[in-house]
Amino acid sequence: MQTRRRFIHTAATLFAAPYVTSGLRAASPNGKLRHAAFGASGMSRSDYTSMANHPMWEFVAVCDVDTRNFDRVKKDFPNVKCYQDWREMLEKEGGNIDSVNVSTPDHMHGPIGLKALELGKHMYGQKPLAQNLWECRQLMLKAREKGVMTQMGIQVSSDFTERYTVELIRSGVIGKVKEAYTFSNKKWGDMEPVPTKVDEVPAGFDWKTWLGPATDRPYIQGYYHPSNWRKRRDFGTGTLGDMGCHMFSGWFRSMDLAAPISVKSTGLPPPNATNWAINGLVEYTFKGTQYTDGDVKVTWYDGDNKPPVAITEKLVSESGKLAKIDQGTIYVGTEGILHHPHGGRPMLYPAGKFKSVVFPKLEPRNHWFDFIDCCLKGDKKPSANFDYAAPLTEAVLLGCLASVFPNEVLTWDSPGLKIPNNEAANKMVKREYREGWVI
Repeated sequence: MQTRRRFIHTAATLFAAPYVTSGLRAASPNGKLRHAAFGASGMSRSDYTSMANHPMWEFVAVCDVDTRNFDRVKKDFPNVKCYQDWREMLEKEGGNIDSVNVSTPDHMHGPIGLKALELGKHMYGQKPLAQNLWECRQLMLKAREKGVMTQMGIQVSSDFTERYTVELIRSGVIGKVKEAYTFSNKKWGDMEPVPTKVDEVPAGFDWKTWLGPATDRPYIQGYYHPSNWRKRRDFGTGTLGDMGCHMFSGWFRSMDLAAPISVKSTGLPPPNATNWAINGLVEYTFKGTQYTDGDVKVTWYDGDNKPPVAITEKLVSESGKLAKIDQGTIYVGTEGILHHPHGGRPMLYPAGKFKSVVFPKLEPRNHWFDFIDCCLKGDKKPSANFDYAAPLTEAVLLGCLASVFPNEVLTWDSPGLKIPNNEAANKMVKREYREGWVI
């Protein structure tokens, strides 16, 4: 395995030329966007197979710490080059690729993404954009510095359903928004301590590289890899981090919000030393905008927690049927209520009042194609570019951080990237990196 010094020296030598934002047709011999994927299965597979439907996209290389995932990739893409170490792939393929998707466990989004951006690669980054606030901010700043195209993997933000919601809220159909409730019934948490057992690392799986910047620890079969890492504080971001970037996007965009003023978690029990909790409840306060009735409060619920019955009981159709409350957002306005089920068509209440409302006409949008087209043409930014996605993700991650300090109001100094009223919380804005790691 190469050293970090060798990787940085080689990258600097190969990619010293400035990046040009006028499109990539001159850089790519066949005019296609040459792409590399970080991750061969799971969400990464979903991302690169979705991109593969674009006629001007070419799959060059893929990296995965678990080589058992390569057979399926090679079956579908026989010419793709496979690597186990992400640094090796960037070193060897950097001159052959134009873009990447970083669709790994959360804790590697920042380290991998920052290196890819430093090399001037367009980046499609899965949600959450990074696992901690500092890395999230650095990704946004680095993308700006390099002038690359970026897109966060919140594909629902390109869907008709969310775009309808944005248009309806901004049109003022329910008046000014007074408050919003957003919720997911998922339970990406674990209140149990870490098992004491130690298992043998499977053949073909590089456990040390998977750990990345996290503290070294024994491998436990099924506890971290391949999917339960979302529950672990060193690697994932719990239910809020997993679903928040999807769920927040509708109200963040529709109300034109920026950084929260403050955040408070009242979900109990709080996370333990190693795992995220279940049954979260986080209250955000945002500065008001033209679409809100003064400063606006948005409350997040997950697991068994639900919005107040006084709110949900108002979501009754003309037939008398109550709306299903599992995942979505409820906007309470001065003139009515809008319920946007996650991935579903928004509904207005009281139903009889809004019979004549006509939904806007919208052109179809493909989230992955949006990214590819912007990379190739260079004339506009993708809809969920990092200038939008990073502040959104920061709000999400603040809620995750607040859950460690239950019932405490944390103020947020966004320009300073700090929590000025709680030193212990402020220290968690940036994670501690394993010795030898420099981000």
